[in-house]
Amino acid sequence: MNVTIMEITKESEYQRAMQRRAIRDAKTPEKMKQVKPVVDDSLTLQGKKDKIKSNLQRLAELGKVHPENRYQDLINDIAKDIRNQRRYRQRRKAELVKLQQTNSALNSKTNFYNMQIDSYNQYIKTCMDNLASKGKLSKKPGDSKAKKSKQVSQKYTAARLHEKGVLISIDDLQPNQYKNAIFEISPSETVGVFDVKAKFMGVHLETLPLEYQDLLQLQYEGVAVMKLFDKATVNVNLLIFLLNKKFYGK
Repeated sequence: MNVTIMEITKESEYQRAMQRRAIRDAKTPEKMKQVKPVVDDSLTLQGKKDKIKSNLQRLAELGKVHPENRYQDLINDIAKDIRNQRRYRQRRKAELVKLQQTNSALNSKTNFYNMQIDSYNQYIKTCMDNLASKGKLSKKPGDSKAKKSKQVSQKYTAARLHEKGVLISIDDLQPNQYKNAIFEISPSETVGVFDVKAKFMGVHLETLPLEYQDLLQLQYEGVAVMKLFDKATVNVNLLIFLLNKKFYGK
C-alpha cells in the first residue's frame, strides 16, 4: 500500500514538472529556445521507466553497456557529457562565429565580383556602342570617300607590325623572314568583328575571325599578349590601338 502511494506521489510530481516545463516553454521566445531532445512527453513516468529498461536491455544485447556493473560505464559517459556541456557550448559558439565570419567574407567577395561584372559589362557596352556609331559610313557630301577609306582592308607585312610593336614573334619564323609574311585585316559584316588573313610568300594560309570585344576583355583583365593562328604572338593593347586608328578614327 505504501509503495502504491509512493508511486502515485512520484507520478503526480512528474506531471506537475511537465506542466511547469510546458508553461516555461510557452513563455520562452522562439529565438531563445534550444533544440528539444527526442522525448515522448505523452508517456507517464512509469512508461518512461519501462522504455529506459527496454533500451538498456537492447544496448546490453549489443554489448554497449554492462548490467554487471550496474551500467556504470554509461553513467560515467553521461556524467562526462554533463561536465563538458559548457565546453561543448563554447566550442560550438566559436565555430558558429567562425562560420559567420566566413559567410560574411564570401558575401563581400560576391558583391565585389558582381560589381566588377557590372562594370565590365557596362565598359564593353559603351565600347561596342562607340564602335557601332563610328563604324557607320557617313552620308554627308564630301565625307563619303574619307569614311569609306577607313573601312577597307589594311595590309601589313609581319616586319612592319613587328616595328610597330604589335607583333612580338612568330613561331618557327626568323625575324629576317617577317617581310615574306603578310597580315590583311578587314571589317566583317558583323560590327566589332574583323577577318584577319595570313599569307606567306603570296600563298594564303588561313583566315581568322577576330572579335574586338574579346580584345577588350583581355585588356580589361590585364592580359598583355595573345596568340593569333596559334603561331603569332601579338601585343593586345597595341593591336587595339591599331584597330581604333585604322577603322574607327580614334
